[in-house]
Amino acid sequence: MIPTQEKRDPFTSVKIPAYRNLLAGRFLFIVGLRMLGTLVGWWIYELTNDPLAIGLIGLSEVIPAVSLALYAGHVIDQSEKRGLLLRGVVLYFLCACILLFLSSPYVTGIISNSYIALMVYGIIFCTGIIRSFTGPVFGVMMAAIVPKPVLQNAITWNQGVWLSASLTGHAVGGLLIAQIGIEHTLLVVCCLIFVSYFLLYTLNALPSLNEPGEKKTWDSVKEGLSFVFKSKEVLGALSLDLFAVLFGGAVAMIPVYARDILQVGAIGFGWLNAATDIGAIIIVIMLTIYPLQKQQGRKLFFAVAAFGTCIIIFALSKLFWLSFAALLVGGMVDAISVVIRGTILQLKTPDHMRGRVLSVNSMFINSSNELGQFESGVAAKIFGVIPSVIFGGSMTLLVVIITWFKAPSLRKMEY
Repeated sequence: MIPTQEKRDPFTSVKIPAYRNLLAGRFLFIVGLRMLGTLVGWWIYELTNDPLAIGLIGLSEVIPAVSLALYAGHVIDQSEKRGLLLRGVVLYFLCACILLFLSSPYVTGIISNSYIALMVYGIIFCTGIIRSFTGPVFGVMMAAIVPKPVLQNAITWNQGVWLSASLTGHAVGGLLIAQIGIEHTLLVVCCLIFVSYFLLYTLNALPSLNEPGEKKTWDSVKEGLSFVFKSKEVLGALSLDLFAVLFGGAVAMIPVYARDILQVGAIGFGWLNAATDIGAIIIVIMLTIYPLQKQQGRKLFFAVAAFGTCIIIFALSKLFWLSFAALLVGGMVDAISVVIRGTILQLKTPDHMRGRVLSVNSMFINSSNELGQFESGVAAKIFGVIPSVIFGGSMTLLVVIITWFKAPSLRKMEY
């Protein structure tokens, strides 16, 4: 039993050595991946000068990520978690090395921009396959390492580390692109992923809680899906975030805003990319010290509605500082929704099916970022960049209104 005063200590979970190592390894890993995402968006737009091409990046990753998510959840629950995670990190490293080769003067001198873009899409497709396995494993390992009474504190720390890494990756990625170019920035990405492997290697093995062959693959998958669809609070929270992120994917158009509308170049692009994460970190620090005590479900709705409003302001802004502020506040309210949803998911999921449920979560939430990126690219192609972003923010507000009336149990939920 964890004493009450220890549960209230904002540093309770990070006093666990294994959890600190997991956070450190994940921090460097996410920094590398966020730098890679920032770089690929800028790189593809440089190669094609087409907003739709940015959207196709998301589609390239989301197809394998969604297609394999349910099977990946079964594999995670049946596998030794540490080994599965390390294999995923190695494969990410190899993908980054291939992108580094594609950016070299040797390749750019003999292959046209359109063919390089196609090969980049191919590598991103491969990272989608890898992510379907590695993404949920981090959450499963966290729940296995940290005692349940302090799991809410660990979730908030985990989100803070993820956001800090995302902020660092976005901002530093933009700065490095401007200062040392795409090729050398990719070299930094490879080094970060390489170092993260050795931090994660220090963790102990975490064997499966299920007997090998205990259930057939399809039966195992159906069990995870059944749990999600029967838990109305979990399903409501996932659905709300899915559609909000799907239609609120304005960040996909940041390269266009930075270069053509606000005209702030690669450095401004990096800061706009980082704005949502800066806001999110501010809120996560506050939630770590002062966790939400009541009416979490109602606050989730208000946070997503505020996020949609910020997207509309960003769409209409022609001033860099106003665009930055809109994304900053958007990141703050988005962090509130992410922490609430993550806490609901972890606290309500049984240990033996955590991999399957978190994989369903990755289908709903993580992949909605890429689908949102694709939706933004298509809408920008059809309606123009600014109208498409306004449309996305407006649809986010509509989703909140519909879910408010359709999911009363989520609206009234507290934990």
